[in-house]
Amino acid sequence: MGIQVTELRHFIAGEFTSAGKTFDNISPVDGRLLATVCEADAATVDAAVKAARVALKGPWGSMSVQQHAALLHKVADGMEARFEEFVAAEVADTGRSLQQARTLDIARGIANFRTFADLAKTASTDLFQSTDGSAALNYTIRKPKGVVGIISPWNLPLLLLTWKLAPALACGNTVVAKPSEETPSSATLLAEVIRDAGIPAGVFNLVHGLGANSAGEFLSKHDGIDAITFTGESKTGSTIMKAVADGMKEVSFELGGKNAALVFADADFDAALAGVMRSSFTHAGQICLCSERVYVERAIFARFVSALKEKTEGMKIDYPDVPGVDMGPLISRAHRDKVLSYYRLAEQEGATVVTGGGILVFGDRRDAGAYVQPTIWTGLPDDARCLTEEIFGPVCHIAPFDDEQEVIARVNHSDYGLACAIWTGNLARAHRMAAQMEVGLVWVNTWYLRDLRTPFGGVKRSGLGREGGRHSLDFYSEIVNICIKL
Repeated sequence: MGIQVTELRHFIAGEFTSAGKTFDNISPVDGRLLATVCEADAATVDAAVKAARVALKGPWGSMSVQQHAALLHKVADGMEARFEEFVAAEVADTGRSLQQARTLDIARGIANFRTFADLAKTASTDLFQSTDGSAALNYTIRKPKGVVGIISPWNLPLLLLTWKLAPALACGNTVVAKPSEETPSSATLLAEVIRDAGIPAGVFNLVHGLGANSAGEFLSKHDGIDAITFTGESKTGSTIMKAVADGMKEVSFELGGKNAALVFADADFDAALAGVMRSSFTHAGQICLCSERVYVERAIFARFVSALKEKTEGMKIDYPDVPGVDMGPLISRAHRDKVLSYYRLAEQEGATVVTGGGILVFGDRRDAGAYVQPTIWTGLPDDARCLTEEIFGPVCHIAPFDDEQEVIARVNHSDYGLACAIWTGNLARAHRMAAQMEVGLVWVNTWYLRDLRTPFGGVKRSGLGREGGRHSLDFYSEIVNICIKL
């Protein structure tokens, strides 16, 4: 599957425009050219930021929350009307399965617009009646933060762009967005939908490009940007933080993870097995919430390793549009090289390769893509690089543990702290352990179950700030206190 596009252009002030150099958008499935993409130079980013600043003072700036919300619902309706086009764009860029794109990526993108539109309409603010000293009323109001720069990643391109864009617009901001250079197609299609929904020109602007000395850097450093929200690698987040420091821009970062799954002997074995399969290998492990570290209580360790090996070796790895496909390629051959370097490193560090550990050879055009074998390791020490560094591929290491406090200490001994999953039949243990995990999100007997109203984010090198529900509204708003003496 693919989209027939010869050139993907920037979207600035309500118009698609070509400027600067171009780069190739390559299929991770078979290496073919999907499109050429315009790369924004500093002048192009400047034009986009200026268009966004002008739009703040235009009709958009005088609209009510209800009017903003109504337009966001029109965007959601427009996405729904072009649902299969979005599916095709997402599948072509990422190589993920049709089933995942339909049931998760595009459906969630639509839900983001509707959810945050409705949350903005019903959001409450504070009101306090002061009686100490002089009597007064204090109440808060929300104002747009201004122009928000959105830098979104390649692993869930539309889902994570709309996760930021929808609340930013619902709060009355204008936006300059830069999608990953690996996955530019669905963002370009979204620009068409936003234009056709009647959102005023300049409210949403899209620039394509890379990071350093390209669109990402130009956007982060631009004086006309009031806040930056970014999802991606921790190293890139650190670079962006340095870039925005002089301008004191607010930032929201959702960064990397080295997440753990804990399986106790009293867990529903089949449910835990299926859950760890999902959390290790969904989208070839290219989700920041995936479990690369699996800890299994010693009493069931051997049984669990054997069962996971059997399930993994039975996975269907194929083209994304093949019915029943379980896993597709990595995002690019460059990322494949990175993942393969960890496969080699694990063996050097003393891992036992339970299954996998190499590339897949098909004997057809898929060999020009970026496929690797789903891989399971055992036997590594906790301080091995393969257990401390984020790999972002279809891999997990399984280690035995003996008691709660031991495994809590091992899970928390990490530079990352995004999420973990606990599989147990003991509800008291689940509550007790969840509170001790140094992460932003704990799942119990499930994985990747999300309510858009709840906070999302990590600790340590996994992020800064929270998004979701009122937490998103707070980040994308300037909150003003008004004090009136009675």
